Amino acid sequence: MKIGARWRVKEKKAVMEATYFRTTCCSVSEYQHDGFRRRKPLILKFKCTHLRQRNHISYGYGPRYLRQSQSLRRLCASRPSTHLASDKDQPSPSVQLPESQPEPEPEPEPVHVHVNVKRELLLLSLPALAGQAIDPLAQLMETAYIGRLGTVELASAGVSVSIFNIISKLFNIPLLSVATSFVAEDMAKASASDQPALQNSLSPRKQLSSVSTALLLALALGIFEALALCLGSGAFLHLIGVPSQNPTFLPARRFLSLRAVGAPAVVLSLALQGIFRGFKDTHTPVICLGIGNFSAVFLFPLLMYYLRLGVTGAAISTVISQYIGTMLMIWCLNKRAELLPPKIGDLQFGSYIKSGGFLLGRTLAVLSTMTLGTSMAARHGPVAMAAHQICMQVWLAVSLLTDALAASGQALIASSVSRHEYKVVKEITSFVLRIGVVMGICLTAILGASFGSLATIFTQDSEVLEVVRTLVLFVSASQPFNALAYIFDGLHYGVSDFQYAASSMMLVGAISSAFLLFAHPLVGLQGVWLGLILFMALRAAAGSVRLLSKNGPWWFLYRDLQIAEVVS
Repeated sequence: MKIGARWRVKEKKAVMEATYFRTTCCSVSEYQHDGFRRRKPLILKFKCTHLRQRNHISYGYGPRYLRQSQSLRRLCASRPSTHLASDKDQPSPSVQLPESQPEPEPEPEPVHVHVNVKRELLLLSLPALAGQAIDPLAQLMETAYIGRLGTVELASAGVSVSIFNIISKLFNIPLLSVATSFVAEDMAKASASDQPALQNSLSPRKQLSSVSTALLLALALGIFEALALCLGSGAFLHLIGVPSQNPTFLPARRFLSLRAVGAPAVVLSLALQGIFRGFKDTHTPVICLGIGNFSAVFLFPLLMYYLRLGVTGAAISTVISQYIGTMLMIWCLNKRAELLPPKIGDLQFGSYIKSGGFLLGRTLAVLSTMTLGTSMAARHGPVAMAAHQICMQVWLAVSLLTDALAASGQALIASSVSRHEYKVVKEITSFVLRIGVVMGICLTAILGASFGSLATIFTQDSEVLEVVRTLVLFVSASQPFNALAYIFDGLHYGVSDFQYAASSMMLVGAISSAFLLFAHPLVGLQGVWLGLILFMALRAAAGSVRLLSKNGPWWFLYRDLQIAEVVS
């Protein structure tokens, strides 16, 4: 009897709870919250119980069950329910049901995005590699066309191109490097802030003061360089060591004056490349510059040979192609960012001038050393100057390929340092250095095996080719130093260590220039290239010294990364 009575009481409670469940149509979580804390298997029993009840199966509970069931229904009618029931079980519309209080959610922890650094670096480097190769390849193509006109034309174009590169890159390289770091930092800060318009890649045009500042500075510097090159072409030729009696003076002066028209396009082009690198977009500059330089393929033979303009036609073709590429990049940037800020006070002229001032001194040291080498080579006559020009173009074209890897590493490091992701920075640094060493060794082997036949593309003069063959060893052996030098530059720019980059480069340039002045009278043209190799080797050594320092901006490489991230 006791067992049967106990079972009857339990079953009666189950039926009452099942009635409540059917009346309110609440969920299991609400059902348990309202005081009926039963396990889930019991819910299935409830369903079976009130299914039999609807089929009018009598359980013999009597009036007591009915009274309890009716009172429970009246009680449930006034209780909240957030779930929809059937039409006959819906509560009356006149009853105001208060909303159930949701459980408090825990505060979200900061999200650390773990990216595949190697994959992202390669995806940025490959288009940047093509972009870095476009301009040197265009100059190589220009040199090849001019070389077929004669030795004097090739030597005059070589001197003019050297002067143009010195003046234009004097401000372009600092602007390119500073724009990359500043835009990458602004994008990283925007992605970490509560600005959905900047976080969404499909959002309207972004308003970044670093972009507008870079464009305005580039335009002003481009106009200044154009006026300086056009009005002072003769003075620059005298300064580099080309007297008025030299047969290359007049064609070089005319060539330099025409190339000066393209100076604003060149400065804007490099600033735009820095902006797109800060966006982590290396595809757009490649496409735009590729279209611009592809137009030069048709313009060179058309103006130089068909219209018989010679060196003048080469200069006009280059200027047209430069403006085409720059205008395309401006058009693409205008779709993604505001070119001008809403207020002049938002511009970052102070930050650009401070960081650019350091890099200006660094660029002066680099260009002074390169100019001194070109001046020493020009004193040996047109044949030696033509050979030096061919070797210099190949040397820069090949070594600048590693600069694409350095630029990609700079953009990733700048954004990661802004988010205090030091572990990612360490991984990027290690990977970039390993790739740089391997690339330098491969370039040494490739140039050593193919440079002799490669020189015949630029000239058929036997005297020039003979001098070129004596310089093959210097051009190929310097590639590992070149690769490491460019890689270290990108790493230091990524952490905004512009002051050390400038001071170390000034010291390296002074030592290399002294060596050039000492070795040139003793060894000749080979001494010039020995000085250039020393220059690149010292650059790589200075970069490694800074990276190994535990007190500089790379302090986190030698401390616990978790503690470093907490401290930051």
